This record gives sequence, C-alpha cells and structure tokens, in this order.
Amino acid sequence: MFFYKSIKINLLILISFSIIITSACSQQQQKENLIIIYSKDVKVGAERTEEYLPLIKNKNIAIVANHTSLIKNTHLVDSLLNLGINITKVFSPEHGFRGTADAGASIENKTDKKTGLPVISLYGKNKKPKKEDLSDIDIMIFDIQDVGARFYTYISTMTYVLEACAENNIPVIILDRPNPNGFYVDGPVLEKKYKSFIGMHPVPVVHGMTTGEYAKMVNEEGWLKHGIKCHLNIIKCLNYDHTKLYQLTVKPSPNLPSMNSVYLYPSLCFFEGTIISIGRGTDASFELIGHPDFSDGDFTFTPKSIPGASLNPPYKNIGCRGYYLKDFFKDKDMKKIHLNLLIEMYDFFKDKNDFFNSYFDKLAGTSELREQIIAGKSEEEIRKSWQEDIDRYKKIRKKYLLYPDFE
Repeated sequence: MFFYKSIKINLLILISFSIIITSACSQQQQKENLIIIYSKDVKVGAERTEEYLPLIKNKNIAIVANHTSLIKNTHLVDSLLNLGINITKVFSPEHGFRGTADAGASIENKTDKKTGLPVISLYGKNKKPKKEDLSDIDIMIFDIQDVGARFYTYISTMTYVLEACAENNIPVIILDRPNPNGFYVDGPVLEKKYKSFIGMHPVPVVHGMTTGEYAKMVNEEGWLKHGIKCHLNIIKCLNYDHTKLYQLTVKPSPNLPSMNSVYLYPSLCFFEGTIISIGRGTDASFELIGHPDFSDGDFTFTPKSIPGASLNPPYKNIGCRGYYLKDFFKDKDMKKIHLNLLIEMYDFFKDKNDFFNSYFDKLAGTSELREQIIAGKSEEEIRKSWQEDIDRYKKIRKKYLLYPDFE
C-alpha cells in the first residue's frame, strides 16, 4: 500500500504556528540539503523601509494587503500610518483584509474598524480595481505572503492589480516576501483554454518564484491584457534564496494551519476537484485525506463548521476515514508534487465517473492529468509528460529571478 501508516494525532499540533517545525521537515532537509531559514534571519521587503519610504513620502498611497502584511509584529498599514504616510485606501484579496474569511467566500467592501480606511474587496464579483478606485492614488503597494502554487489566488489578484495600474499609469511597488515552496518547480503547465482566477498564466502548478519575481515575469512577458506594461519597483528580501525552506510565522490563509500543510498544498489541492476531503472543517486541513466510504485508511475525522471553513465543508458532520499526513515528508521527496496520493484514491473507488468534478481540470490547468489517471498511467509516466513544458518554462523563469536559484 502506498500510504505509510500515520501515527495518532499528537496533542502538540496545537502549538503556535510560528514554532511548528516537524521532525519530518528536519530529516528531509538533511536528506536534500535544504536549509531551514527562519523569519528572523530574513529581511522581507516590507521591513526595508529605507528603500521605499522616499518613494511614497507626500504621495497618496493605496495598499493591497491582508493579515500577512507585517513588519515584524505590526501591520504594514499601521506602520506606515504611524510614519505619516498618506494611505487613502486598502485593497483586500481572498480571505479578506484580516484573513479570516472562508475559501471562496464573497468579500464585501467595508471600512476597517481600526484605521477607518475604506477596504475594497478584490475577491468575488470585483477582482480588478476599477478606474474610479484608482482616481486619487499616486502609487500602489502590494504586500502579501504567497505560498508558491499557481492555484493560490493571491498572484491572480496581483496580476489584476498590475493590469489596472498599467492602464491608469500608476506605479506599483512590490514588497517582496520569500516563497515557502520556492525550492522547486513541478506540475503540468497551464493551457490557455483553462485560464481562470485559479490559474492565469502558462506556468507549472509549483512555479518556484517569489511574488516580486512572478510580477516581473508577468509584466515583461506581456501577460497583462493587450501586452500592456506596468511601472514596477520591487523591494527585494535580504538573506533569502531558492535553496532554503522558509518558515512562515503567520498562517497565509485559514486552511493552511502549519508548515506541513503549506508543503502538502501543491499535492493535495488537486483533491478539491474530486470527491475526497482534504480536511476542511478540521484543525488539520491540507494534512488529511479521506472519504466516508474509504475503508483502507487508519485515521478518522469528522469535518465541522469552524472559523475559516464555516461554509459547509465537504462531508460536514459525517465521519471520514483516510490518512493523516503529518509525517508524510519523513521518507518522501519534498521537491515534487506527489501524484500517487491521487492515483491510489482514484483506484480505490469503483464508481470512477463520480470521482472527478469539473473543478479538477481548472486546478490542473489541463484535462490531460485527469485523462492520464483514468487511463491508468503511473506517476512516473505522468511526470515524464510534463518535462518538456517545465524545461521551457524554466528558461522563462530564469530571466526574472532576483535570488540565487536551486539549479
């Protein structure tokens, strides 16, 4: 059986996110010569105020931000207001300005209670800043922690922001942050006909770039509407490179509660396009896989309505059996997407027609992956089919890297 037998849940899972570093990651790091680097050792773009304060002083500023937009323990918006910077409004991505909304939940415009600033949602009906939203802005700042997967929507929000600012001649400053999955590139490259908000560009699922690098690529490759280009200024991180495992200090979104879930995300998100639960509605989302009818697993869980997964998580109040992947990387390669999880689950269920839903091809960025699994292709065969597109993408990626690479 492909799945290793997971141990019982350790009560220490409740330890603060900022200090979760599993023994699995530690062992795998030694195996692959990946060095864990902590936030205290990296100076993110937002912290390098000496580089961008002269650019925004006496200007009308808008900020695209959420709960991850921090300078140490203080929110970027609060820090800049305290420094006398004139912030006129905030734009917020999926999960909202304070990062508490469910995945997929509609976010409405509102006023931030703490600062009194208007907060304009860029998730839901309005994904791109309107011309009137930008009429009183001199410079736009983007500062959000990404996790390095194509279907994680923060880079799609960034793309629309770049496009709107290019159309309205507004410069954009990207305050760069490390990519916790930036130490490899993998997955099928998105085909144009599958372009959506969970995949806008012809890149692999794991693109291996920071938000700053990605913005540069989108801008210079002519991937904005009509090939328009934005005036872009990137404030780089210090002491970061693509060979390191960067440890996040804040959950990037409600359903990525640990570094293990962040590392598993590129592999497990495919299950969102199937009948399988990935643990939404539990304290270990993106560390669990299971289903009420699955019988081979050694772990049970019951999804509930909880903060971050209150919108009827799959199999709400129904017991599921499956696997808790807490120690998954103890003996698995961290530098690739793991398809055997998906293949094994598909092979178990007799009614194959119900396994995938229409969302799967959007996540994959192609219909080929689903077709390959249905045809009984092995993980090795499927991975081989990606290689030519990945090699072509890597040549593009290399032009825009701001930090030393893993290759």
